[in-house]
Amino acid sequence: MLEKTNVKVLDRVVVRFSGDSGDGMQLAGNIFSNVSAGVGNQISTFPDYPAEVRAPQGTLSGVSGFQVHIGKGVYTPGDKADVLVSMNPAALKQNVKFLKEGGVAIVDIDSFKKADLDKALYSTDDPYKEIGLKGEVVEVPMTSMVKAALEGSGLDLKSVMKCKNMFALGLVCWLFDRPLDSALRYLHNKFAKKPAIYEANAKVMQAGYDYGHNIHASVSTYRIESDAIRPGTYTDVNGNTATAWGLILASEKSGLPLFLGSYPITPATDILHELAKRKDLGVKACQMEDEIAGVCSAIGAAFAGNLAVTSTSGPGLALKSEGIGLAVMAELPLVIIDVQRGGPSTGLPTKTEQTDLRQALYGRNGESPLAVVAAASPTDCFNMAFEAARIAVEHMTPVVLLTDGFIANGSSAWRIPEDDEYPAIKPNFVKPEMLEQGWRPYMRNEETEVRYWAIPGTPGFQHRLGGLEKDYRTSAISTDPANHEKMVQARQRKIDLIARNIPNLEVQGNPDADTLLIGWGGTYGHLFSAVNELNAAGKPVAFAHFSYICPLPANTAEVIGRYKRVIVAELNNGQFADYLQAKHPMTDFKRINKVQGQPFLVKEIIDGVTKFMEA
Repeated sequence: MLEKTNVKVLDRVVVRFSGDSGDGMQLAGNIFSNVSAGVGNQISTFPDYPAEVRAPQGTLSGVSGFQVHIGKGVYTPGDKADVLVSMNPAALKQNVKFLKEGGVAIVDIDSFKKADLDKALYSTDDPYKEIGLKGEVVEVPMTSMVKAALEGSGLDLKSVMKCKNMFALGLVCWLFDRPLDSALRYLHNKFAKKPAIYEANAKVMQAGYDYGHNIHASVSTYRIESDAIRPGTYTDVNGNTATAWGLILASEKSGLPLFLGSYPITPATDILHELAKRKDLGVKACQMEDEIAGVCSAIGAAFAGNLAVTSTSGPGLALKSEGIGLAVMAELPLVIIDVQRGGPSTGLPTKTEQTDLRQALYGRNGESPLAVVAAASPTDCFNMAFEAARIAVEHMTPVVLLTDGFIANGSSAWRIPEDDEYPAIKPNFVKPEMLEQGWRPYMRNEETEVRYWAIPGTPGFQHRLGGLEKDYRTSAISTDPANHEKMVQARQRKIDLIARNIPNLEVQGNPDADTLLIGWGGTYGHLFSAVNELNAAGKPVAFAHFSYICPLPANTAEVIGRYKRVIVAELNNGQFADYLQAKHPMTDFKRINKVQGQPFLVKEIIDGVTKFMEA
């Protein structure tokens, strides 16, 4: 057995798994991510799904990828990979652009026969040269070695080939000195009810790990440094799961039962799946017949005194718009989660964008104000789901929580918080003495304009709500023009006053810079990394990232006013920049935009900011 003689010590490294959509790249990537988080590495992942449900095997359109960045100081999945694992020629061809020059490509050489090359539309018999591969290639006979490892197992050929991803995972675990026992534990949890499948996959994973010990000593191996981490219990969590857990905590902190009325839609469905598992915590998760039924069931639950939630993506948000308008008029607490994807219409269901901002802000008839917040990372989905629920309940308003496909499916290492790290949520319930004061359904707190919440069945507080305008004083139906204007203004002022109850905008980066980079939502990691690199290169830049969109933080104007040059970067054609421009017309907002269904590359931000700074 040859010793590892070429060890690279790195602060961080990027690995990309690629293969057919049925090759299990997401599972291999997720296990590797979990193991890395368990040894103290920071992680950031990017599952890159194909648009087709199941394209023909070995073709370019069916390639699935999973990229993970591990180490310390990790905020993005990385622009390019140090190691690319490709299970077939199509995967290599589609993903070679993500491999760093001088990186390592691990390929299943058994899958590089002429028929395989033809399916992937290669025109020569030298695939590496044809695609311009510049790096170290490790040719591994994965298919034949998996067959040999499982010879006599009793599994059919199809089942044997489904284990091939575990051979690749075992090899990568050896390459990065990951503990195989941790990977096997995650695998056991995955196949706990299928012991024969677990045993086969575990045997293949060990074979891949052992193969690493016997490959040529010139193959580079890696030792990844870890940051000192805050003591606690850590886990690898994706954004959709974190969103569900944040809602559960909000339910506990408010004392309200959690209800989700939802309809399956990519990439939001996993929120429904996760909450459906939590009957033990009193969660009621209902899969409704369509998006309209989803929001209407949640509105009914809110009226009945629940922490009410509906989840969707852009097309579903459009369908829910009339129901959301009813919740605005009825002034009921409702959390609407929009996991943004490429549009319009069906668009790019498996790809990410930030193109629903205008729809969240304005996509309803009439003057229909509500609160809008956005999550910055997979783990921040927990925080902002909690915040969305807190704002909805304490301010009696619908709240749209914007995440996106990138952070919803991506994952990060997350420290499970202590109970006292999050505040109690205080519903604005009616009080018995209000009956003596002549209570009506739209009686408001004079300072906040928040109406009081009467739960049906509370003695003396019988009432009706609906979509017709009500009189400000009597709460009876009213068509009076002056009253309508007063109610419109009251509903808007209620939203504006939320700014008193959210954090001020914070500025990171160089405190002496005259250039401010602005972002919002799931672009945080890429923008923060770009700002760090720009400052390290002697290009002073400050950075402000918005999690609260409507209303904006109270100090927004003061922050923006400090800077000579303000640049807004977002994954759309400039929706947030336009919104800020309307609020702050004296500022000339520069723009960096990308609408390709892919997250930013850090280099794209650096190049864009540099261009404006040198103009």
